[in-house]
Amino acid sequence: MGFVKIGKISDVKDGTMKKFEVEGKDILVSNFGEKYYAINNKCTHRAGDLSQGKLEGNIVTCPKHGSKFDITTGNVVSGPKIPLLKLKINDEEKYEIKIEGDSLLIKIL
Repeated sequence: MGFVKIGKISDVKDGTMKKFEVEGKDILVSNFGEKYYAINNKCTHRAGDLSQGKLEGNIVTCPKHGSKFDITTGNVVSGPKIPLLKLKINDEEKYEIKIEGDSLLIKIL
């Protein structure tokens, strides 16, 4: 499948993130350093809505249990903050994103 338009670059200002629904998937699009990145929006621990979390630099923190993900790669930075438990969680799926004019496009496989 090719690229699908999801919005305009002005929808996601530098240092922010926004959730988009694309072909039945919740995708988190972030703008970090005026570059755009896209990962799954649901935390791989307990499906927390990452768009409701906190973005600090290139790290998004899940609002449910504090898992952290690198928005540029989708990799887990740290797992959930649950006392006495060390849980291993999976990385987020990363999506290719590109800009055409003032439009944001994403490639969904």
